[in-house]
Amino acid sequence: MIFLGIDCGTQSTKTIALDWESRRILASAQQSYDFVAGLPPGAMEQNPQDWTNAADATISEVLAKLGDRKDEVRAIGVSGQQHGLVVLDENDDVIRPAKLWCDTSTTSQCAEITTHFGGANALMALVGNTMRPGYTAPKILWLRQNEPAHWKKTASVLLPHDYLNFWLTGVKRMEFGDASGTALLDVETRQWSAKVVDFIADDLPDKLPPLKSSEKSHGTLREELRKKWGLAKAPGVSAGGGDNMMAAIGTGNIHPGVVTASLGTSGTLFAFSATPVIDPQGEVAAFCDSTDNWLPLVCTMNVTLVTEHIRKIFSWDYAALEEQIRSVPAGSGGLLLLPYLTGERTPDLPDSAGVFYGITTENFTPAHMARAAMEGVTLGLGYGLTRFRELGLAPAEIRLTGGGSKSKIWRQICADIFGVPTVCLESSEGAGLGAAVQAGWVWNKENGSDSTLAEICERLIQVDEATRTGPDLKNRELYAAALEKTTRIRHALHGVDLL
Repeated sequence: MIFLGIDCGTQSTKTIALDWESRRILASAQQSYDFVAGLPPGAMEQNPQDWTNAADATISEVLAKLGDRKDEVRAIGVSGQQHGLVVLDENDDVIRPAKLWCDTSTTSQCAEITTHFGGANALMALVGNTMRPGYTAPKILWLRQNEPAHWKKTASVLLPHDYLNFWLTGVKRMEFGDASGTALLDVETRQWSAKVVDFIADDLPDKLPPLKSSEKSHGTLREELRKKWGLAKAPGVSAGGGDNMMAAIGTGNIHPGVVTASLGTSGTLFAFSATPVIDPQGEVAAFCDSTDNWLPLVCTMNVTLVTEHIRKIFSWDYAALEEQIRSVPAGSGGLLLLPYLTGERTPDLPDSAGVFYGITTENFTPAHMARAAMEGVTLGLGYGLTRFRELGLAPAEIRLTGGGSKSKIWRQICADIFGVPTVCLESSEGAGLGAAVQAGWVWNKENGSDSTLAEICERLIQVDEATRTGPDLKNRELYAAALEKTTRIRHALHGVDLL
């Protein structure tokens, strides 16, 4: 049996084919696309047709690579970038480009929503989360206020992965995991919060799709696509989910004690929980996962975005970057970076900028700046892990994914800052693999299998023991002090409106 996983991100869409029996990725294909150009500062948008075109092209390429085995494809799973707003008219045509998770143009709408409900604590009592610019709810309010003609035409509101599911099957539905990132869902009851929904727009209830368990299939591939791709029988399509929910499955993060850290352009840190985890400070997102459990999560907007910027400034290749960082002791000689180059999501500073602190004649060098950048973005995730611990989550192992995890020195810095061993996965597919695994789990369950997701993940998802890295206790103490200091600097600057 073969299951396809589609990973639709902000930079590209990738499709993989997973052989259920051998655990091998038999084929993969990827296609890139761009953001909408010429938008105001803070606005980040994409055309949903770019996603469907890329999915069509990559699925076609993967099926061609499978050759005669393509008819072994039993089901498809979709992972999509979270929070994006896709609006369709009564003919199911896209009305305008999708506003993305990294769009920060909705800060005034976040403030308006929060004020209406009496503050962040009152809002968390309704949905479990504070209102952040990245979430979908303020994007909807922004659309209603700034483009009323577009809102009037809107018949359906979907998320990016929902839109791909709709394109594949013709069915509109939303599963709990991705829905929890809209800030419209009460994460404890897994139902739409009527009070928040009605405030955003009194006609919004009619535009939202029905909710359904993440463990249920979404539908069956449309006949038009089955014929186009030359498949003898239409595969099923699983519920799929947001990219972080799918990455949790794809890294085997489906039981307590395991935490996944993604070192991509942005960074995420997330864990499994069998009960809702509501952060009274509102810094840890209280999401549902795509196994009908919960996924407390921290997101930072600046990770490899920062290290890549440093690398390009000094015209280094990756080997040179590592060499420069290794030449500097842990702590970068006291040089600290608050890495908020594009604002920040955790902590909630969407309009902030980056700060180098502690510059001296000794540490004002390219190598020190490079190490401070890598340490700074990792300390940002370390702050999130501290909040996890304060909320009762006890990480025993951090599973690293994303481009930054390929760096040996970065893996060591992560272990030292996080204070627990880090390890990478044999497969780097992450969200795409999680989508394929979820598709296989749901298809097998609906066809009589009693295998649990835990059993499936134990067989299909393996860590790469050669990458396992333990913390250096001496460095651990140094970084704990650095984290405390950067937190004080942040509070001080923010307190006088300088951050």
